[in-house]
Amino acid sequence: MASGKLLRQLIKSGANGNVEAFRTASEEVIREERDKHHHLLANDLEKMLYGHANTANKPFFSLVKQIPNDKERGLPLLHIKEPIRRIEDVVLSDQNSALIDEILQEHHRQEVLKSHGLSPVDRLLFCGPPGCGKTLTAEVMASELGRPLAIVRIDSVVSSYLGETASNLRQVLDFVSSVPMVVLFDEFDALAKERADVADHGELKRVVNAFLQLMDSYEGKSLLIAATNHEGILDAAVWRRFDEVLVFEPPNVKQLPPLLACKLRGLRREFEIDSTEVINLFKGMSHADVERVLRRAAKEMVLGGKEFLSTRHLQSAIRREDTRRARMK
Repeated sequence: MASGKLLRQLIKSGANGNVEAFRTASEEVIREERDKHHHLLANDLEKMLYGHANTANKPFFSLVKQIPNDKERGLPLLHIKEPIRRIEDVVLSDQNSALIDEILQEHHRQEVLKSHGLSPVDRLLFCGPPGCGKTLTAEVMASELGRPLAIVRIDSVVSSYLGETASNLRQVLDFVSSVPMVVLFDEFDALAKERADVADHGELKRVVNAFLQLMDSYEGKSLLIAATNHEGILDAAVWRRFDEVLVFEPPNVKQLPPLLACKLRGLRREFEIDSTEVINLFKGMSHADVERVLRRAAKEMVLGGKEFLSTRHLQSAIRREDTRRARMK
């Protein structure tokens, strides 16, 4: 809770209509809360103070109608969705969590940055194995910024026609330049593979060159996020086009208890989520694996007429997950 002195200053400036003093006091309250690691509260206060990105001039349904299509097959190049998951729905490493908080703050306060000739980070690269929270984090950032989430459909963008893939990319970036969105290029390695790869034909090399040129000239309002499970095959020149690179990994022992608490929110259980027995059950799993196991366990509990989730339900769900993995090999 903010100090008494700050609260008096905040209320006094508000009552007197002193906008500048009110903003200064509000920013100090936000700093205090962030220093106390009350990041959710600080983020919400920032939104109230600075407001969401203004997309009122182009409502969601209007954006969907304007999505560009691939000329070859007539398929939409993007899928736009309204994000529903919030920052409390994702569990990240301390480093990634701090970096996401910093980026969100830059966008909430972009007018302050612009008044000093600066601009917020607008190009991020997410890399790491599948199921470790890359797509979820993109949705969370869109939700926290009050923006639509636009997912680039790589299967539509990549065309068999000579030069059409670069044209599709240009359409995508032109579309997202005018309205603030969070844009996710999932499976990004399909567009930015190492040009020295002798197995690839000339068209793919031209696609990489076109993408690099488009990124260099991009000056739009949207936050661009590229996500890949295969960062090792990305072209070396691609890395320099991103302001920040976030590496996502499976949850470690420290991250498992908050992840379990997040995914089991609202469910009654017979066990403590930070017990060694429970933590050992989930070691080595990705975020998606954990969520899938817990969903199976919860269904077994409900269909079995039980009121409390037990470790027996967890173990049963994990056995099914092990069978699933064995079949995938």
